[in-house]
Amino acid sequence: MIKNFTPRLYQETILGTCAQRNTLVVLPTGLGKTNIFVMLSALRQQQFPNSKILLIGPTRPLIEQYLAVFKENYDLGEEHFAVFTGEVNPEKRAELWKTAKIIFSTPQGLENDIISNRLSLADVSLLGIDEAHRAVGDYSYVWIAKHYHKTAHYPRIVGLTASPGTDLETITEVCQNLFIEDIEVRTEEDEDVKPYVMDVEVEWIKVQLSKPFLDIQKDLEDFLKDRLEKLKSYGVLHRTDVQYVNKKELLMLQARIQGQIARGEKDFIQWKAISVLGEVMKVYHALELIETQGVSAFYKYMEKMNSEAPTSTTKALKNVVADTRFRSALIRGSSLYEQGVQHPKLVELQKILEKEHNNNSSFKAMVFNQYRENALEIVSVLNKLEGISARLFVGQMKKGETGLSQKDQKKLIEEFRDGAFNVLVATSVGEEGLDIPKVDNVIFYEPIPSAIRHIQRRGRTGRNEKGSVIILLAEGTRDEGSRWAAHHKEKKMHKLLKTLKAQFSVKKDHYAEIPKKDSSLSSYGTKHLKVYADHREKTSPLIKELIDLDVDLKLEQLSSADFLLSSRVGVELKNKEDFVNSILDGRLLEQIKQLKDQFERPLLIIEGEQDIYSIRNVHPNAIRGMIATITISYGIPIIMTRDYKETAALFLVIAKREQDELGKDFSPHASRKPSSLKEQQEYIISSLPGVGINLAMPLLRTFKSVKNIVNADLKELESVEKIGPKKAQQIKDVVEKEYQT
Repeated sequence: MIKNFTPRLYQETILGTCAQRNTLVVLPTGLGKTNIFVMLSALRQQQFPNSKILLIGPTRPLIEQYLAVFKENYDLGEEHFAVFTGEVNPEKRAELWKTAKIIFSTPQGLENDIISNRLSLADVSLLGIDEAHRAVGDYSYVWIAKHYHKTAHYPRIVGLTASPGTDLETITEVCQNLFIEDIEVRTEEDEDVKPYVMDVEVEWIKVQLSKPFLDIQKDLEDFLKDRLEKLKSYGVLHRTDVQYVNKKELLMLQARIQGQIARGEKDFIQWKAISVLGEVMKVYHALELIETQGVSAFYKYMEKMNSEAPTSTTKALKNVVADTRFRSALIRGSSLYEQGVQHPKLVELQKILEKEHNNNSSFKAMVFNQYRENALEIVSVLNKLEGISARLFVGQMKKGETGLSQKDQKKLIEEFRDGAFNVLVATSVGEEGLDIPKVDNVIFYEPIPSAIRHIQRRGRTGRNEKGSVIILLAEGTRDEGSRWAAHHKEKKMHKLLKTLKAQFSVKKDHYAEIPKKDSSLSSYGTKHLKVYADHREKTSPLIKELIDLDVDLKLEQLSSADFLLSSRVGVELKNKEDFVNSILDGRLLEQIKQLKDQFERPLLIIEGEQDIYSIRNVHPNAIRGMIATITISYGIPIIMTRDYKETAALFLVIAKREQDELGKDFSPHASRKPSSLKEQQEYIISSLPGVGINLAMPLLRTFKSVKNIVNADLKELESVEKIGPKKAQQIKDVVEKEYQT
């Protein structure tokens, strides 16, 4: 089934491992990870002829890349391939799934399809996960792999990445989340890879900041030193010399204090410390911009803070802008901006590209820059040079910023490949997985401390022929720390991978020994329990937990409540922050009233570990008063849970008790029967597909009776606001189609 390529020895060796065990494949960019997956797909389909192959990747351009590789190298009719992205509607995806043999998908939509029961992974014989280093935390990869491992008849997982992480904890988490049983890792130094690795020359070019830049640097460093000494005096920063505090330490300190406040461990010092930390982070960013980026980005950021401060309610911003050192740095930055002074890196970048153009008029280069604002300035400056045509490659649009849709990104890459322009200036979106076959030069506008991102940037060149990497570094700035951080992390990563591989050799199933579900809940017999959830809850981790626990979960449009556990129990679920916010915006009492009206046994669950009285600036008595109203005036019990796992466990206990007594055959419209004629009419119409109580009332107002609604034709139904052709047809199908036993 393979065509148009001859496997390399290392690819065949890696294939042998992947064929036998779930494998994490770590291979430098450009060395054919996707081709290994192509070969493995052919093998699995030979072993399981009626099975499906699924390859998931984080972005649409990557998905289309996989499709192109398979069309080129896999002997299968085009009708058997399917692409699942956000542009393909869920109904179409469900239809394609039935006939396709090889599916390429982004993870978020696929996750929703599984949750909504539109497709099953049972017949998938191979799950490929590209950019596998993302399989951490609550990223969709994690749950998809867990669900696949549990439900597939003949599971096999292969993770593909150029760099899985730089610490043992992260790499281990990736392996556990993907049920990895073996690791195949290659570096550019391995003997079986060396013949296929193009030479990549790495050159570090150092630049010196001129006196005007150094003056601004000193203003901002003095500000930071003053604030960091304050934090030290509060007893929250434990550093002998505050000069060497880095951004990572500051972020960790900020997270720790915010966590303490959220748990109710608050005092005056912590509130002061969090405010001072806010000042530090704002000025730290300004310092980073002037040291490592450019005058324009720095000045615009400073001026934005200055203009927002008078009307802002944020004390930290007001304190920053009022400081004389901030004022001094702003004035100096304004002068440089008005004079059109360029950062020495930008000056050096122009020299490099002019030289490259003079040596090779058909050259192509990629320039990586961390910040979108500065990347815009780089493009503007480069386009003024003779022989240079630069374009900006960024992610999707953010509020008030320039952006590219994924369709535009794909078009831009194609134009770059075809020679429509010769310099692609990219932010981090250009680091991961792009198929740009010929780039002569990759230029880092700044070193980055992440080994993963450093490897990915570097991998954009030297794919098919010799290339070069140039890294610009401003001496005496944060650039120097970033340089060595990435270097040491990359060395550490390769060492850790070798250690892990040795561990796998001793115990192949080390990471596969993960329980498929919480055994403590198995006694509740969850297999046949039914739970209805409002379709808007489908992204909730609680939904995934219930599916993992074998609950028969149905997503429906519920007129009130978030979950139904029986014909009489409706649950409104809120996290603590949403509970407090719904008090402030007035939503809560209306929701509680609807819950009381609809269900015999209504229940409110409030989830989270935060201190509910410190979430917003709300008087504790206001929260206590609302709790009293809900429990005493409305008679609705309130239960507090720590997290979604505890909520799921509670759901199972309640659902089992209820469904053992009342039966499991209930519908989302089987709540308390309405008492008045008006309520009965609304109840009947609300049960029609896609209607619910909110649309039932306008339908009854328009047609006057249930009989008239049932007898209405499509056009008459569509005339009612929010009843489109699709809902109208669904209503007609329910009332007119013959009942099938």
